[in-house]
Amino acid sequence: MNAEERRRLQELDDLVLGASGDDLRRVQDADRRTQLEGQSLYETYVDPALAVRRLTL
Repeated sequence: MNAEERRRLQELDDLVLGASGDDLRRVQDADRRTQLEGQSLYETYVDPALAVRRLTL
């Protein structure tokens, strides 16, 4: 894992840990969607090719 991937993981961790109830539900919905597609939320959030997904969180 490179520095950019670690930074993105930390960003996602901070987002989840600091989320309000409504925001946390949105993160959970995004997590469910990615799992149904066979990926994890972390993989989707970190992969630059899937960066557009971050906009839906």
